[in-house]
Amino acid sequence: MIDASARIHPSALVEDGAAIGPDCVVGPFSIIGPEVRLADGVEIKSHVVVTGDTEIGAGSVIFPFASIGEIPQDKKFGGEKTKLVIGARNRIREHVTMNTGTAGGGGITKVGDDGLFMAGCHIAHDVVVGDRVIVVNQTALAGHCIVEDDVIIGGLSGIHQFVRIGKGAIIGALSMVTNDVLPHGLVIGPRAELDGLNLVGLKRRGVARADIQALRVAFLTLKQGEGTFLERARRLGDESESSYVQDMVEFITGASDRSFLVPK
Repeated sequence: MIDASARIHPSALVEDGAAIGPDCVVGPFSIIGPEVRLADGVEIKSHVVVTGDTEIGAGSVIFPFASIGEIPQDKKFGGEKTKLVIGARNRIREHVTMNTGTAGGGGITKVGDDGLFMAGCHIAHDVVVGDRVIVVNQTALAGHCIVEDDVIIGGLSGIHQFVRIGKGAIIGALSMVTNDVLPHGLVIGPRAELDGLNLVGLKRRGVARADIQALRVAFLTLKQGEGTFLERARRLGDESESSYVQDMVEFITGASDRSFLVPK
């Protein structure tokens, strides 16, 4: 179904079964598959392929030569029914690829709202991305990663499969991240290391000074306190009243298939 207010270029191909919402734009030579659903005001620029069981939220814009909703780059994938769900107001730039999920990973790849996905980045199968995430040029998120809200991932970085990146963290450019990253962590280096807290990001988001100080204390405790890393985290949970520190403790004590980048 194509809403009467949608503008479809004559050279675009919208296959039967696709749902195109009000005020959508589909540009020249773009292809929209039969199971695609575009919410209100989505703009598909020229030479874009959107296929598979894919939903795109209101106000999102996809730039030329992006490939959205293709099958996973996973040899275990057997053609099972899986999905890609993209939230509202995302900016998906040139040559970005986002794949559907796999049965083994829950069957869905999910992207939140208000993200910026710069040219050439890749969002693999079963990845879950939060809100207000920025993924810079030529960065790849491997399968099953979880990226929480307000994360920035620098250009030409690689995120290993099953890695979790906590909310508010920042990953420097040219980093290879193979272990989980604490919320609000600052990660740098070719073999990524946890180098501190994302203090600039915390201040820009208006986090109270008391919470920032609590996070500083928590980071030092995790770095040089007594006991194992997990024991230190649990002790923080008992001692700190800051919701930011509690979020960090919950992240550390939560289920994960990877170990952590720990303070050096």
